[in-house]
Amino acid sequence: MLNAYGVILLVILGLMIALWLVSLRLRNSSIVDVFWGTGFVVANWVAFGLTPGGWAVRRWLIGLLVTIWGLRLSLYILWRNWGQPEDFRYQTWRREAGRSWWWQSLFRVFMLQGALMGILCAPLVAVHAGNAAAPPALTAFDLLGVAVWLVGFFFESVGDWQLARFKADPRNKGKIMDRGVWRYTRHPNYFGDAAEWWGFYLIACAAGGWWTVVSPILMTLLLLRVSGVTLLEQTLAARPGYGDYVRRTSAFIPWPPRGG
Repeated sequence: MLNAYGVILLVILGLMIALWLVSLRLRNSSIVDVFWGTGFVVANWVAFGLTPGGWAVRRWLIGLLVTIWGLRLSLYILWRNWGQPEDFRYQTWRREAGRSWWWQSLFRVFMLQGALMGILCAPLVAVHAGNAAAPPALTAFDLLGVAVWLVGFFFESVGDWQLARFKADPRNKGKIMDRGVWRYTRHPNYFGDAAEWWGFYLIACAAGGWWTVVSPILMTLLLLRVSGVTLLEQTLAARPGYGDYVRRTSAFIPWPPRGG
């Protein structure tokens, strides 16, 4: 499995360098966000081809779930970002770095995300590698993992769709999205993403991959404290009405709104 993991890391490294070169041509580091989901799809199928030790049904199951998650996310971000300027985060770093951004971006953006991808894909590798003690049958962990994944996929995909429709209506300009799944959590897409990775982990547990728990923990922390909830809420705090929305709506885990 370690040899396969090494090959996966090299594939991710090569893809990130290629993406970095494209970003230099486009002068837009945001393309790394588009590739995030697809990168895991690539890592999964490389693992599928290199580590044939796991039970076939479980391997195809997690491969299907990862592919649906990753491609939907990449296509959504591609559609959302099409024709838009570079994300404000990268614009800020570009201004701060000046002429050195061309090489700084390789490490601060592309290599960093590649390293995170290599850590986070551990449950996928564990499923494909398998474990001699893992039963060749669907277990309670598999079924629970699929159930948790379905909950996450619902909140992430429906949340993105509802927000896109809300923003497309000119009458909603300047308003706070507090309808649909956004009524129960201020960040249904981030909650859904985290839940999906806990689903992957539970399936990995059925294959003996208990040790991969660092993956969903890290993904949840990233979504909560680094690139997700905390960062986004800093940009929304001054928006009229957002304070009331915060007071009545759960930040992450879906929950009935306070006061109705």
